[in-house]
Amino acid sequence: MSSGRSAMTIAIAVNADQLNTLDLSPVRSVLDPLVQKGNLLACEQQLQFQIDFPREPEDPRELSEIPEIRLWFVRLDATYPWLPFLLDWKAGELARYTAMLVPHQFHPRDGIQFNPEALEIFVMSKVFVLGQWLKTQGIAGNSRLKSMTQLLGYEIDDAFFDLL
Repeated sequence: MSSGRSAMTIAIAVNADQLNTLDLSPVRSVLDPLVQKGNLLACEQQLQFQIDFPREPEDPRELSEIPEIRLWFVRLDATYPWLPFLLDWKAGELARYTAMLVPHQFHPRDGIQFNPEALEIFVMSKVFVLGQWLKTQGIAGNSRLKSMTQLLGYEIDDAFFDLL
């Protein structure tokens, strides 16, 4: 872990071998002790991934366009579906994580363009998963969930949370 100005940044390095073998041990070694200690709230929005995946210089793909990396993130999300709570949103980790899991295209001028239906399903799935998870952790979550969905381009009405 390296220190930031006001909070600790938790950097998890993942290399090509780990990505190619779907090895989540770099994440497990950091998150499992936090879960066991009940210390996840202290790590809110502090997690960053350092992905080391060698590419040929002429390879134009973004990391989220490389199947091996995307598959690793699919496994990660299935194992830790509440992980967006820990991602460093300000550093762009939530957007990168979303790009790993949601079909998209890159446009030179407009940047990343998510498939709208896939993004909506992803966002609502995360609202349901995180809403339930935050309750089990005893963490007030509606404002956090609203902030997360706003970062991804969605407005959730407060009345929606009454249904949960």
